[in-house]
Amino acid sequence: MGSEQRARGHRRVGQRLLSVPAASLVMLGAGVGFVTVSSPAKADPIDQCTASTGAVVAVDFGAFGGPVVRGCDTTPTTGYELLGDGGFTTEGTVHDGDGFICRIGSGSFDDGTEYPTKATEDCVLTPQATAYWSYWVASPGQKDWTYSSYGAMSRTVRPGDVDAWVFGGTDIGGSTGRPTFSPDDVRADGGGPTPGPTGPTGPTVPPGTVDVAAATRWLTGQLTDGERVVDEGAATANHLLTTETVFALAAADRTSPAARKAAGFLAAPAQTDAYAYPAGRDQIPDAGAAARLALVAEATGLDPRGFGGHDLLGDLVRNVCPRDAGDGEPIPGCLTKGDFRTTGQADAQAMAVIALLNGGVTPPADAVNRLTGLQCEDGGFTGILIRAGEWCDSDAASTGLIALALKRAGGHDAVVDEAREYLAKSQLPNGSWPSASYMTTGSTGPTGWAAQALRALGDTARADAGISWLAGRQLPQGGFGFEEGESDPRIFATAPVTVAGAGSDLVALTTKKTDPPTTPPTTPPTTAPPAGDGPDLRKGTAYLTDHQRLVLGRYYENAAGSGFADYGLTIDGAYALAATGHDNTTLRNIVDFLDKGGKDGTGRDLDDWTKIGTAYAGGGFLGKAALLAEAVGRDPRSFGGQDLIGALAEAVCPKASATPRPCAAKGNYTYATSVFSQSLGVIAQVRAGETAAAADPIAYLKSLQEPSGAWPSLIGERSEAEVDSTAMAAMALDLLPDAASQAAVDKALAWIATRQLPDGGFPGASGNSVNSAGLAVQGLSLDAPKYADHIAGARKFLASQQNPDGGFNVVKGGQPGSDVRASAQAVGGATGISFGTLTRSLEGTTPQPVPSTSGGPSGPPAPPVIVTPGEDTGGTGIADGSGGNLASTGVQAGILAAAAVALVLGGWGATRAARRRQARGSGA
Repeated sequence: MGSEQRARGHRRVGQRLLSVPAASLVMLGAGVGFVTVSSPAKADPIDQCTASTGAVVAVDFGAFGGPVVRGCDTTPTTGYELLGDGGFTTEGTVHDGDGFICRIGSGSFDDGTEYPTKATEDCVLTPQATAYWSYWVASPGQKDWTYSSYGAMSRTVRPGDVDAWVFGGTDIGGSTGRPTFSPDDVRADGGGPTPGPTGPTGPTVPPGTVDVAAATRWLTGQLTDGERVVDEGAATANHLLTTETVFALAAADRTSPAARKAAGFLAAPAQTDAYAYPAGRDQIPDAGAAARLALVAEATGLDPRGFGGHDLLGDLVRNVCPRDAGDGEPIPGCLTKGDFRTTGQADAQAMAVIALLNGGVTPPADAVNRLTGLQCEDGGFTGILIRAGEWCDSDAASTGLIALALKRAGGHDAVVDEAREYLAKSQLPNGSWPSASYMTTGSTGPTGWAAQALRALGDTARADAGISWLAGRQLPQGGFGFEEGESDPRIFATAPVTVAGAGSDLVALTTKKTDPPTTPPTTPPTTAPPAGDGPDLRKGTAYLTDHQRLVLGRYYENAAGSGFADYGLTIDGAYALAATGHDNTTLRNIVDFLDKGGKDGTGRDLDDWTKIGTAYAGGGFLGKAALLAEAVGRDPRSFGGQDLIGALAEAVCPKASATPRPCAAKGNYTYATSVFSQSLGVIAQVRAGETAAAADPIAYLKSLQEPSGAWPSLIGERSEAEVDSTAMAAMALDLLPDAASQAAVDKALAWIATRQLPDGGFPGASGNSVNSAGLAVQGLSLDAPKYADHIAGARKFLASQQNPDGGFNVVKGGQPGSDVRASAQAVGGATGISFGTLTRSLEGTTPQPVPSTSGGPSGPPAPPVIVTPGEDTGGTGIADGSGGNLASTGVQAGILAAAAVALVLGGWGATRAARRRQARGSGA
């Protein structure tokens, strides 16, 4: 929200450029020095980063008497990883985690000391704007720096990009504090000397997690011409392995160029025909192949009803067996009623069901029920399309996939619950799953499928244990073998592991974005939605509540997989849901998580964010949490077990002071360094009926208004007037009925209107900003009749920045792609409802158990201890392999390992000899 965007990861720089670590200094004409250096073997040499390969980052330690140090990453992903892979160490803040880079160090300067040191900055809260690391970027060919509109973890780095970090001061818009060197000075081939390699780099993947980036690099390397997998010695594509590769790449990155290129290859009519229509273009398709291609289309944004010249979904529906074999005239390719003709395998049946559902087509009930008939007595599923009464042999991979399909179909809860219990019972003490029920050693593919399913079913502890085991099986090349001890990576093993490691599953990565289930608004909006064409708020809600973003349906992380909740962003999302009323169930889940002591993956709760009861308690944090409580009808005096309103009163500064807590003036809230934060505190106090207690904060907020009617972004520091802060302050003062307050609001709205751009947008910190447009709509809606045209124009602008996934860009013309923070403000802002009057009843919603995953404050949770029901744990409650029916049996395991190979070569235990033939060669 508004000025708080600085906390997303911007920082700042000084004078000499150096490639880590220092060896010799070479002076350039501009007075900027570069140092050529040597480095550890793992680092990427600077000269490997060119205009089309890799990215370069420069960190200016000039403010600390040091040089400018350069680093290179030949496989960049985010700005944050570019720093780490380029040889730099970083430290975030206690409050915001690694999402806000507070310190940076380099082995080439001062023995790796990270600056600023603890003596000058404790890195508990966001540093002041005059002393932090600001973040600057330049795309290939650009001659000037741009202040990044993204935090380092959110910015996607592309080949040829250059980044810079400068320590010092800049305002929210980055109009000052620009690097003293140019992007060309930083580029390896941009006029500087030929630098040496980069410096030391630490691990970029937390222990116990799969290195998804390494896995996708290996998978991408298996694509011939970047588009297809080809078996060794073969001339034609292995279509099945190509689809597996697409699934993995798309799970890791929905916009993966490699996944889309491979999907485009498969969508060529000749390739679709060869794979899915081997009997002829107008004949019955191979159901398994057609299902896989439909899923490829859904995973990469293509149309499964127009793929390779075929309506894959229509062909699947038209070819479902109407009766059992033997009941009347035989039907080629049919065994049992409900089979997709020509399938033969359970994986094909399940994939076809998923593809139809995710493509918006209801599969025949018999096709879905056919899956339930594959459940064995132990609750697991077999991988063969057996008939009733035939031998049923469960395996984890088939169970995971079919459970995903039945959960997606709905209406089979009992069957899915039994499948989940089977997976729980069959998990080995080390967290893995075997390839077959009688095996006692773990197998990667089945473990990947089981982890996918259990995470989707809500059993994250067991899923995480599986992922932790998989992390230890990853090979140096980045891929995975089938069994423990195998040294050759295989696509069939690597693909499902990559999907699971990315926190996704086959259903999630192929789900078509549709309107979310809605709950009728229980209270009418306090302001009618503005007139004019605006964004699709249902799609926006679906984006915000997607489980790939909203962890456990409860909170957003500051970095995917970090476990570190971004509580401020989470509350922003809750505000948006409260404004629309489109998903009150999820809104309640978020509110309950915050109110009832829910903990994130690092063991932190809301108190750790507000810092209530500590010397770092901030008015903005307290006000933001209290406002959410007020908006949904909770008591802010007892929210999360704390009296937020009382704490706000204690946070009002009696006078200006630097210690013990920063206060810019009397009435400023402690640690409220922005107008945004000050306004949140005022709104919360006034809504709680504490207008008298808020008198000084109100007076101070009014004193910050400029003659133009605008408010600046920062408090106690020089900064420009901005739309975001002005709209927020106007919403706060509009709660006050006195003439002076209303006059201040009128001046503010008039100023906001003058800032509107021709396309309806509004200037923000980094350009034509979605965030600013959303806040402008909220502010101007305080006098909706007068500013109706401005509001309509802003809503059209917001609609123009909404992406197909329902999310919103940060700025027009910037890095494309949806951003959660911008989307939250756009969705809530487009309703025109002021934060001062936002109200949403949660009546009619059902409370759900509040999940709390606590791994302690020092890092991600440790792999969970797995206890399998029925095992002999010796009274300890720990399944350590010392007893029970799943314990490894030494020689027996060795004998059975050979048999397991025959079961896993098809990708999971259910796929037998035919799939084994397909899997040979080319990394299968």
